[in-house]
Amino acid sequence: MVELGQFEGKVQRHKRPLKDGLESQDHSPLTRRRSPVGPGVWYPFIVWWSPLTGEMGRLGECGKNKCFFTINKTYHNHPSTQAFLFYGTDFNIESLPLPRKAGHHWALFHEESPKNNYKLFHSPVITLFNHTATFSRLSHLPLTTQYLESLELLTSQAHLVPLSQKNRLRSTLAPVVYVQSDCDPPSDRDAYIRELMRHIRVDSYGACLHNRDLPAPLRDSAAMDEPGFLGILAQYKFILAFENAVCDDYITEKLWRPLKLGVVPVYYGAPNVRAWLPSNRSAVVVDPDEPPERLARYLRRLDENDGEYEAYLRWKLRGQVSNPGLLTEMRNRKWGVQDLAQENYIDVFECMVCDRVWENLQRQKEGLAPKTWRAEASHLSCPPPRTFGFPGGPTGEASQRGIWGLSYEQSKLEARALRLLAERNRNFTVGQFWKQVFAD
Repeated sequence: MVELGQFEGKVQRHKRPLKDGLESQDHSPLTRRRSPVGPGVWYPFIVWWSPLTGEMGRLGECGKNKCFFTINKTYHNHPSTQAFLFYGTDFNIESLPLPRKAGHHWALFHEESPKNNYKLFHSPVITLFNHTATFSRLSHLPLTTQYLESLELLTSQAHLVPLSQKNRLRSTLAPVVYVQSDCDPPSDRDAYIRELMRHIRVDSYGACLHNRDLPAPLRDSAAMDEPGFLGILAQYKFILAFENAVCDDYITEKLWRPLKLGVVPVYYGAPNVRAWLPSNRSAVVVDPDEPPERLARYLRRLDENDGEYEAYLRWKLRGQVSNPGLLTEMRNRKWGVQDLAQENYIDVFECMVCDRVWENLQRQKEGLAPKTWRAEASHLSCPPPRTFGFPGGPTGEASQRGIWGLSYEQSKLEARALRLLAERNRNFTVGQFWKQVFAD
């Protein structure tokens, strides 16, 4: 039996060097209650239950507050331990910090697609947590703009190819480009695009629906940010920017890259994407209920009419983002992307939890009731995956197209079972979990 989501490839997104001289902790159970921060000094311990940071011990400074962060699970029952942090992709039922003491905070960091761990996207599981950092704008620490470095890069014309040159290139290039090698994901994007390709030319450089080769040095996924690769994309009029899942606020580089390059994205993914676009007319937003043939007709019209096409680039040519919501989000964001001058979102997440732990410790000291934080179902919520009813088979050599609906339905059973077992507040075996999953 496979716990759905755990077979997905995982990439460690965050790694920092150990520091503060705390990396040489003795991890023997005989010494686990010894304070790792020195005699006579006390700080709350926060344990990364998912070993995301790789740090055995670090005293983190969060403004006036300090907390000791570690991936060492032997601190589970240490009297100083106040919180447990989980990384969503690695969250599984084989090891949870149970029993959960009354004052223990659980915090979830999950910036990735639901395909990585579907059960987190159901109310019984997400509401187990006190604090959240997810792609949802409704989470305690929203990560919606995690792929957007800055508004300056968004408005930059460094990669912009003049429309006159794009028109000349149309003799050798299609009007539309698609680059994707993760085929047949939950959004069923490849089925839609395959049908679209029947009605308009699309150059597809990735493994999915492949019909055109990149130069050999650019075929590796590591070359996706290389100037040569970006230069190829910038020559096109449209980029198919289709996410691997359809969830409000789940917006990746697939949207931001064409906007930065001065290419019009043809976007399918977050239903509320218009709330994040730089202007009212900066992307062609796909309506999944409309046939691809209609979209193809509209793209051909834009391709043949310079004035209508350039209306989608007017914001870029003026260097002006007019969306007040995006402006406010980027102005108020507490973390940066690939910017050593700013905190990264892992550090900000850790400090959010540290500050909240200290807030309750102070309330306890003052004889006040502790403040309660709770995750809401809206902090990670996506509709069931849908498949398009177009004719044709899988679009990749090892298609997973048929599993996503089954995964979603089974994950609902898994979420309910996990909630019931967690509420019993004692450890359980994998066998007990699966027995509960299929109890009904």
